[in-house]
Amino acid sequence: MREAPADYLEFAVARSGPLFRTACLLTGDWHLAEDLVQETLAKMYRSWRRINRAQSPVAYADTVLVRTFVSQRRRRSSTERPSDRMPDTAGPAPDAELRMALLDGLARLTARDRAVLVLRYWEDRSVEETAQALRLSPGAVRTRSTRALRRLCDLLGAELADLTT
Repeated sequence: MREAPADYLEFAVARSGPLFRTACLLTGDWHLAEDLVQETLAKMYRSWRRINRAQSPVAYADTVLVRTFVSQRRRRSSTERPSDRMPDTAGPAPDAELRMALLDGLARLTARDRAVLVLRYWEDRSVEETAQALRLSPGAVRTRSTRALRRLCDLLGAELADLTT
């Protein structure tokens, strides 16, 4: 077994946290998010020489993460369900109820809708960046964003109104 290049190790250490946060939002499950990050970093390692020469290994890692998530959701058995509970946080959060309601709403969306919303609004990516990561046209991203937000509002309507007042 060969030793990982120092620049790959540095990259993996620096990007593990941000990749994990995105994976948690996508999967809604701590353990599935860990698995998703591990698989993403393994794919990055296998192609590191080619990726390292690319303009942005960070963007490449984010794209691999999202595509791996969407691919896993397609393959998952209909009987396998991730937990709907997030682990306890270290400290109190003033908007914990709202955050949990939003995470629950995201979990009820399709994998593609969830990926679009996480990339566009949580990761604050442009329509074009999101389209590239998901292999969609910019118009499809705009349409999917609008519909996914509307669906999220429909799912959480009364719940959000109670939490924000």
